This record gives sequence, structure tokens and C-alpha cells, in this order.
Amino acid sequence: MHSVKEGQHAFDIARNLFERVSFDLIYARQHQTPEHWKTELKQALTMAMDHLSLYQLTIEDATAFGDRHAIGRLPGLPDDDSAAEMYEITQEMTEAAGMPAYETSNHSRDMAESRHNLIYWRYGDYIGIGPGAHGRLTLNGHRYATDTALQPTTWLRQVETLGYGELGRDKISPEDQSTEYLMMSLRLSEGSSLARFNALRGEDLSRDRRERLLELGVLEQSGDRIRATRAGRPVLNAILRELLA
Repeated sequence: MHSVKEGQHAFDIARNLFERVSFDLIYARQHQTPEHWKTELKQALTMAMDHLSLYQLTIEDATAFGDRHAIGRLPGLPDDDSAAEMYEITQEMTEAAGMPAYETSNHSRDMAESRHNLIYWRYGDYIGIGPGAHGRLTLNGHRYATDTALQPTTWLRQVETLGYGELGRDKISPEDQSTEYLMMSLRLSEGSSLARFNALRGEDLSRDRRERLLELGVLEQSGDRIRATRAGRPVLNAILRELLA
């Protein structure tokens, strides 16, 4: 918990200490209007050096927010039209400020993209360390999913006893690899490589399904790459369901 002033002070400290600074904001919050968000985002853009992560609040089942929402304890959430307007405001204002979206919720100046997170979105290898951490590792030609204990005390006890925190390594099937790759990479403005999808799965992504989405104007293709259009980004989950059905 912190006040606006405390948050701004923390950002100022980071900006004075590090070359690369980013911060996250969540919009479509309780009692927030498009005009409120426009004012908040304008202020954020004056503070930001080169990178912003801007996430639209969504209420998911089996979460604390989901449980509260189900019993009416999250009043004042914006309706779908207001939330969609806030999304459009986000795209217009960040583009005007020279920080367009290079990923569904991430915005940056040229060459200032998050080098860390691009590893996830491009489906590279990464090691998951710490309580509740997940990893993806390629070892001896096979790709594995790793995870660790969620509870910090359980994780720490295992590290102290065994010397490592992983619960295990599960080999990922070619089909699951290609699905994970598409789900991550299609979030990027650079899109997904059809050749890499084919190499992971051993078969092409459905041409008929691609063509239907191209005709709808939510997907575009340039050579080997497909990407969500401006109209397609807000419905990316529906695009993925169609492509992977």
C-alpha cells in the first residue's frame, strides 16, 4: 500500500540511480472514467523515461478479486464500453508520445523494449528461481517446464535440505511448445514466425483459419510472419482460440 506521492518518490529514486527505468499502471479500476485515465496517463508520460507497462484490470475466476466481485464487493468497475475506450486512449496517447505498444500491454521508445521480457515473448529459455517460479529450459535437445514450491517457507526448506528449489522437470510436447510459442509471440507487434511454429509442431498453422482472420481484418501476414492488427489486439484471445482450435 502506498500513496501517489510515495509512488512518485520511489520512481524519482530509481530514475536517478538507473539508466533504464520502467513502471506499471493498471487502468479500468473501480470508479475510474476515461477522463480520469487520460489525466493519469498524461502525468505518467511526463515521468516515464523510455518504458511503460499499462495493464487493463480484468476480473478472473478463482482469484481474490474474482471472489469479491462474485459477492458484489467490487462496486464501480467500468463497463465494457468504458474499458474499451480507455484501451483506445492508451494506444493514442502513447503513440503520440513516441512510446507505441511493442507488446499487448507494454510501450517503449525505439530500442528501449524490455530485454528481459522479450525472452518470454519470443519463447526463449529462462530459469525460474524462487518461490512459485516457472522456467523453460532446453536440455539435450528437449524442452522442459520447471516449477518450484509456491510457499516461501516450503521452498526455502527444500533449498536448505536438498540444495535446489525445483519440484521437477516435465518434458513439453511439440504441440504444447507450438501453442506456448504462438500465445506468447502473437502478443508482440513483430508477431509470430510461421516457420518456427511449423518447426515446433511438425505441421503448418491452419491456412483456412488464418485466411478467415485475415479477411476479418484482425490478423495480417507479411512473408513468414503473422501479427494481430490494431483491431485484432483487443480480441487477441479470440484470435488464438481460432488459430489453435
